[in-house]
Amino acid sequence: MATGNANKITDWVNPTDKSGEFKRQVSSFRNWISREPGAEFPPEKGRYHLYVSYACPWAHRTLITLKLKGLEDFISYTSVHWHLADKGWRFATSDEKIPGDNTTPDPLHPSFTHLRDIYFSNEPDYAGRFTVPVLYDKKTNRIVSNESSEIIRMFYHEFDDLLPETYKAIDPFPPTLQATIESTNEWTYNDVNNGVYKAGFGTTQEAYERAVATLFSSLDKIETHLATAPGPYYFGSSVTEADIRLFTTIVRFDPVYVQHFKCNIRDIRSGYPAIHRWLRKLYWDVPAFRETTQFEHIKKHYTKSHTQINQFSITPVGPLPDILPKDEEVRAVAAIKP
Repeated sequence: MATGNANKITDWVNPTDKSGEFKRQVSSFRNWISREPGAEFPPEKGRYHLYVSYACPWAHRTLITLKLKGLEDFISYTSVHWHLADKGWRFATSDEKIPGDNTTPDPLHPSFTHLRDIYFSNEPDYAGRFTVPVLYDKKTNRIVSNESSEIIRMFYHEFDDLLPETYKAIDPFPPTLQATIESTNEWTYNDVNNGVYKAGFGTTQEAYERAVATLFSSLDKIETHLATAPGPYYFGSSVTEADIRLFTTIVRFDPVYVQHFKCNIRDIRSGYPAIHRWLRKLYWDVPAFRETTQFEHIKKHYTKSHTQINQFSITPVGPLPDILPKDEEVRAVAAIKP
């Protein structure tokens, strides 16, 4: 049976790579749930199960979309424990009291202790990382997909024939905005979503500084857009994919990325007023965002799993609170308001 990697899973950059640059693995399972006649994976109530981690921004995307589209009664889900060690993500045990809905042992495979067991059950010689999310077909016992960007798009419309009109009408990828969202996704993913990892996992000063400069240049660009766009969401009055994909990075920024990934040129709450306003609008006003955000998972996962960059697994107490109320600012910002 494969071990999952030639290097340790917790070595996010190959120690022999002199560039010091973090390089993300490409997802391996790329099948599709489709309502087209004769599809291999048709939309059916109760057929699919989603494995996620509340800590992982990529998995968080899928959970937000699941709830935004009202799919909780159609697709069940389980969150792994926040800790990731040498065997990858593990399931919580029955005696652990971990926050977050469905943070439990694997309900489909009682003998499985780790997410890797699902990968190996599908592909005994699998040699990649054991990543979340995993969309699993309970009928055929197969992994449908482990690519978050494609899973969220399956959720947008493939189940619409089964949904009430209220949820069917929700369209995070409207035809009039598709080209704009796609072009925004490209640089947001490379510079921001993955940019924080490039900075945090960089093992040379040069790799870190290149990544962090690009990251903050892109945050400046987002700030300008949100400060001048009609809002309150990224592209107007409705939540779109651009909001879903950016939110999962920004909500983790102050609690984790500022200190743990050394992304500390500015923080969101005092350095980016328009982004901060947009973040809190989503968190406090759209339940799918707030209900799927678990700060304990987020803070403990990064700081206690990434031993390559945090040897003693110390979790900083702050910033407090994890996210500010809509009507409150940090003291430095409040002091300059008229």
